[in-house]
Amino acid sequence: MIARRLPAPALCAATALALLGGCAKKGDIVVDEGVGITAIRSRCPAVGIPDYTGDITLFRTPGDKTASNVDVVASMTNVRTQCNEDQGDKVYATASFDVLARRSDTASARTVTIPYFVTVLQGGSTVASKRVGSVTINFAAGQDRAQAKGTGSANIDRAAATLPAEIRERITRKRKAGDTDAAVDPLADPQVKAAVSRSTFELLVGFQLNTEQITYNATR
Repeated sequence: MIARRLPAPALCAATALALLGGCAKKGDIVVDEGVGITAIRSRCPAVGIPDYTGDITLFRTPGDKTASNVDVVASMTNVRTQCNEDQGDKVYATASFDVLARRSDTASARTVTIPYFVTVLQGGSTVASKRVGSVTINFAAGQDRAQAKGTGSANIDRAAATLPAEIRERITRKRKAGDTDAAVDPLADPQVKAAVSRSTFELLVGFQLNTEQITYNATR
C-alpha cells in the first residue's frame, strides 16, 4: 500500500480514513447498496505524512533563511506500508520511506543525521504513541545528492480497532424501502460516527522538526 500525504490540523493531526478499498473477507464491513461501489473497513491504520513535516531545510548560519545560506535540504517520499490484522490481539503495521537529500557544499565526504517521528493517532486527534528515530545520509566527496531509507512500526490493540457488534449491526443491517431509516446514512448518526472514529487509527511519519523549522515549511 502506498501512503498519501495527509493534511494536519495544528501541524500534527490527520483526517481519519474509516473506509479502505480492498477485497472482502469474513468479518469485513461492506457497503455496496445504492452507490455502485464497495468499501471495506480495515483494522489496519491509514499511513501518511502530516503537512509541513515531509521536508526539512538546514541552514549554515542560524537565523539566516536566505537561499545562499541553505546547507542541506531533505524530503521524505515513497512511504509504503505493510499490515497484519489477522493474527493475535495486536494489529502490526510497518511503514518504510525514502529520504532524498541535497547539499550545497560538495567539497568533501559528509554524514548528516536527521531525526524523524513515528506517531500512532487514534480518532484523528489522540496520540496513542510516538517514537523518534533517525536516518543517516552519506554524501560522497563531490556528490551533491544522496538517499537513505527509514522505517517505522505500530502495534495497535486489535479490540480498540474493532467496531462494537452493535455499531457493526447498525451499519450493515439491510434496510427496506418502507423502513423509517431507509434513506438515512447510518454513518451520519453521531453515535455511529464517534464509534467509527474511536476505532480508526493512523500511522504517521515525518521529520522531527522544531517550531522554527515547521514555521519555515508552512510559510515559505
